Amino acid sequence: MTPRRTLLASLAAPALARAQESSTAIATAAARFRVVNWATGLQHPWGGAFLPDGRLLVSERPGRLRLVSPDGAASAPLAGGPVVEAQGQGGLLDVALAPDFSSSRHIWLSTATAIPGGVVTRLWRAEFTPGGLANLTAVLDATPAQARGRLHYGGRIAFSPDGQYLFLTTGERNEVRERAQSLGDLAGKVLRLTARGEVPRDNPFVGREGARPEIWSLGHRNPQGIAFNPATGTLFAAEFGPLGGDELNIIRPGRNYGWPLITHGRNYIGTRISEATSAPGFEDPLRAWVPAISPSGLTFGAGGAFPGWRGSAFLGCLNPPGLLRLPMAGDMPGREERMLEGKSRIRHMLFDAAGLAYLLVDDRVGGILRLEPA
Repeated sequence: MTPRRTLLASLAAPALARAQESSTAIATAAARFRVVNWATGLQHPWGGAFLPDGRLLVSERPGRLRLVSPDGAASAPLAGGPVVEAQGQGGLLDVALAPDFSSSRHIWLSTATAIPGGVVTRLWRAEFTPGGLANLTAVLDATPAQARGRLHYGGRIAFSPDGQYLFLTTGERNEVRERAQSLGDLAGKVLRLTARGEVPRDNPFVGREGARPEIWSLGHRNPQGIAFNPATGTLFAAEFGPLGGDELNIIRPGRNYGWPLITHGRNYIGTRISEATSAPGFEDPLRAWVPAISPSGLTFGAGGAFPGWRGSAFLGCLNPPGLLRLPMAGDMPGREERMLEGKSRIRHMLFDAAGLAYLLVDDRVGGILRLEPA
């Protein structure tokens, strides 16, 4: 083994050892499972989407897309991907299949991208081909660009259940928190486009002077989870707070979610950001966490292999690391359950067609864990 490969192996060991692959059943409130190290050697996996043939298309934050076969073997990086700004929290972020992927072969990507004046969250569309990506097209930049700081990009993508609309989260980029409150700025927002990447005419701020028509909701800090509740069709988002104040929100058109004017969180040095945790004209979170859970990725249980998880909301947790489950009664979350506490930083959770669960482990040499019924 070469010295470099020896070093990478030594780095990989703690990341996946913390996951503690186990043939012993782990008992939780609604399921029993075992943890399998399904795919290894990935660097900061961030997003993923299962293809119709069962392979997983997964993004690595340094700027690579790979295909992982059902046996967990990862391909070489796919050709034709975008150039990204892989610094701080930036890089290649989410990947999603177009609703008509079977016929169009289109995929969507989000990235941190350098443009004149600084860096933005960018939305891309590309054609997935046997040789890699083709016809890569930049669809939207969350402008204005910011020259300083490489934090808070948001970047999670979701399609509406009817396949007509695409939603993209953007972070407020940290340096100027008030960007989240400006209707002339695409940072700190949830954006809504048609599935073709155009601005819908019924977006809430279309036609308002000085407002960007792509905006669906505002006042977000760094939302890195977004998903529709399959039982109700309601759009949910999970959002990082600072020192505490992480949030789960129901996202409604034109609503203001308060950052930084209202928050349950504090600055990292412990000082107050706002005296208010609620105020007229702002939406209260459905759930807020103090201390923080660092929620990244949001998905709803599909049933199948884990029938007891059907309809539950799952949040990947970075700090403290683990997985959080919220049983849902309609759109109301019940008592939370924390699993795999202290094991691995979970960037995102996915379910395959059979309902098996896959956890993206966010580490320099990370990987993907599979939860199998025990």
